[in-house]
Amino acid sequence: MTGVLPSQTIENMLTSGEIAVTHPPAEGQVQPASLDLRLGTVAYRVRASFLSGADRSVTDRLSEFEMHRIDLTNGAVLEKGCVYVVPLMESLALPADVQAVANAKSSTGRLDLLTRTITDGGTEFDRINAGYTGPLYAEICPRSFSVLVRPGMRLNQIRFRAGQSILSDADLRTLHDRSPLVDGDAVIDDGLGFSVDLEPANGTLVGYRAKPHTGVIDLDNIGHYDPADYWEELHASDGKIILDPGAFYILVSREAVHIPPSYAAEMAPFLAMVGEFRVHYAGFFDPGFGHDAAGGTGSRGVLEVRCHEAPFVLEHGQVVGRLVYERMADAPDQLYGSGIASNYQGQGLKLSKHFKSA
Repeated sequence: MTGVLPSQTIENMLTSGEIAVTHPPAEGQVQPASLDLRLGTVAYRVRASFLSGADRSVTDRLSEFEMHRIDLTNGAVLEKGCVYVVPLMESLALPADVQAVANAKSSTGRLDLLTRTITDGGTEFDRINAGYTGPLYAEICPRSFSVLVRPGMRLNQIRFRAGQSILSDADLRTLHDRSPLVDGDAVIDDGLGFSVDLEPANGTLVGYRAKPHTGVIDLDNIGHYDPADYWEELHASDGKIILDPGAFYILVSREAVHIPPSYAAEMAPFLAMVGEFRVHYAGFFDPGFGHDAAGGTGSRGVLEVRCHEAPFVLEHGQVVGRLVYERMADAPDQLYGSGIASNYQGQGLKLSKHFKSA
């Protein structure tokens, strides 16, 4: 079996103990090609972000960097600009031929909530070696908004794969010819390129910029907050905007993306030399995202953008990232948007689910 492991295999891993949990799995925790990870009951405020390093445990490093502990049982605020480490409810005993990669969930990224997975012996964020046995931790750094969290909340997710299943550019072109991956021409170069939309078909609204001084966001509150209290609207009439250093933006791709049922994709940042910015959070695209068979007609990719050292002019149609497609080891029992609660099927420019719709 080679490829990204589907939902039914993840269910089997939970049953077999290859994925162990301190609390029974929650409804909807298993996604078509990933597993949501849940926060535990304590957060460690640490002096700085860290990796455990070879032959070191996260517990060892916490003894060096811990400042204080926060009980999350009744909810607690994680402050903007601070770094926290939270043990997760899930741990792993992976087979020797199965590796894993983790990522922030869509709603987490759209809140500029930097969330990365760390492990014992880890030398990279979000990358878990084949055969890993041990606990999982979330490193959390709120960048734009302070957030109220509780045990069981799902800020990041994990995807499992056996072997190498990434599609080559030649395979991508063949797949696009057979089942279009984007509307219009496909820019294929080390993955499927996507660009930014700064010339909307209707109106002039092209995105949002996070306000610097806002209230706390309770992550349990869905459709609750007025966007105007947290975001400034960005309008463009000439197909370009200037990004401010340090500011966080929500923009949208020009292309509508399709993920066929037998494939999954991951958003990767574009090369840094194209400008003083990056698409800040990579993200998973599940089988069926934007696909006709799952009730989609193409879904735009929401872009979480942060500008770096100097102001930068971003122009309509500029390539800002790429999608790396992988084969599924088997088609999942359910597709994104088809019979499951999928918040962003058919999306355009859209803030996280915590905000009221316009």
